[in-house]
Amino acid sequence: MARLNVNPTRMVLTTLKKRLKVAVKGHKMLKDKRDELMKQFLELARENMTLREQVESQIKDVYSNFVIASAVMSSEILHEALMYPKQGVSIEVSNKNVMSVDVPVFDFKTTTDDTANIYPYGFANTSGELDSAISNLSEVFPTMLELAAMEKEVQLLASEIEKTRRRVNALEYVMIPQFEETIKYIQMKLDENERGNQTRLMKVKDMMVQEAILEKQEMDRVAYEEYKNNK
Repeated sequence: MARLNVNPTRMVLTTLKKRLKVAVKGHKMLKDKRDELMKQFLELARENMTLREQVESQIKDVYSNFVIASAVMSSEILHEALMYPKQGVSIEVSNKNVMSVDVPVFDFKTTTDDTANIYPYGFANTSGELDSAISNLSEVFPTMLELAAMEKEVQLLASEIEKTRRRVNALEYVMIPQFEETIKYIQMKLDENERGNQTRLMKVKDMMVQEAILEKQEMDRVAYEEYKNNK
């Protein structure tokens, strides 16, 4: 792992140690977030599969009833019966936060207070299968909205998991090793400089001791010469 291109000083070493501490803490938090996201994602995926099977089964019944209705009724009567819908809906979209991810929540309101008032035709010229189809479609509509919101939530969670996974890997395999390698390099350089300084100090001390010894010997020699001359 390539180290960072920095000056090997104690100030840089202190800064890198702080950054490494923050990176390790952030790595743990992101890893915990990724694991929790994965847990919620798997649970949601299972719920999504169950709900999708339920919706597909209900939609199948709706299509079956429509096919039978179109077979027993003329196309003109069928189109006329469905030309002017009696009930309308308005969809409201809000958000909820799941592990720092904003996911949509769908809700709907009918244009009339009587939610059972859904048949835009009289019952004299229409078949019972058409009634069943419209009734089943009205019942499956809230489930379809729930499924749409759930599938969007699954998609957003999957995207967030991927982004979190990349950040975890970047910290684990790039940033943290770089910090550790650079800290090790700076520490080695500082230790090397410290040993060099100690060696130089020992040499200076030896030179000073040697000079002191020579100076003492010279003083002793001069004193001895003066003693001999005076004698």
